Amino acid sequence: MTVLVTGAAGFIGFHLSRRLLDQGRDVIGIDNLNSYYDVALKKARLERLTAIPNFTFHECDIADREAIAAVERAHSSITHIVNLAAQAGVRYSLENPRAYIRTNIVGFLEILELARRLPRLEHLVYASSSSVYGGNEKLPFSVEDRTDTPVSLYGATKKSNELMAHSYSHLFGIPATGLRFFTVYGPWGRPDMSAYIFTRSIFGGIPIPLFNNGDMGRDFTFIDDIVSGALACLAGPPTGVGDRPPHRIYNIGNHRKEDLIEFVRTIEKACGRKAIIELRPMQQGDVRETYADITAIARDFAFNPSTTIQEGIPRFVEWFRQYHEV
Repeated sequence: MTVLVTGAAGFIGFHLSRRLLDQGRDVIGIDNLNSYYDVALKKARLERLTAIPNFTFHECDIADREAIAAVERAHSSITHIVNLAAQAGVRYSLENPRAYIRTNIVGFLEILELARRLPRLEHLVYASSSSVYGGNEKLPFSVEDRTDTPVSLYGATKKSNELMAHSYSHLFGIPATGLRFFTVYGPWGRPDMSAYIFTRSIFGGIPIPLFNNGDMGRDFTFIDDIVSGALACLAGPPTGVGDRPPHRIYNIGNHRKEDLIEFVRTIEKACGRKAIIELRPMQQGDVRETYADITAIARDFAFNPSTTIQEGIPRFVEWFRQYHEV
């Protein structure tokens, strides 16, 4: 198995690449190291990957057709692709929408075209998001629910990825699996995510804004559980049945909804300090609750996330203290 991991210097990409390398797989990582958040953190992740002999890295943008073609020429043995490269963040999509179209739409097209060309490709796994559910009020979110009313451009691009992958799977027989990630946290996490923001604010004595006056709920999922589920899917490509193409979609989350206030209290306990909380109204493009129905992925791959926030948050805070020396 030779795996191309896009977004390899990102949070999930780093952990997934490291797990693959631990299994003795050959991993080709690509990342454009953009400045959406601290590039030093991305480089620190990358340093740990490049120290492992069977990891090869190319700094490039997935929307750059020529750069992707160069990777293809250098690694014709690729058998699997995990596309995690994306412009992330719901709120940032209000500020810089073109970045989402370039990376999440144009970039994903180039990955699909690459998958179409690779002669030994066995499976394409790509990142979708719980954001595709938009303002759905039915909980938990099921893969059978309608997802045609996104409330953010980010969610719209992720829904577009699912439609694009389905069409390529139908037209060219590419085995493809989309994973709708729910809120992921853990060591080496993204600075724009709540666990990181809250921990940094608590240690810095900075007020934490809780939107919708704190009446929010999230399906917080620890990174180790996410990677285990993603790798299980990667090893089991779908097969087409009748007129249905070899394409499927799964929710991948913790299957439990955590109250945002309780999440903050758990971080406070791990930090040994109290948070300064500011209650604010709901932000445009945000949703009040997310909650994953993981019946399908549990049935097909025995996916059983086991890390509670009471276990996962202290592990994140321990990493945060070491990385930032606080």
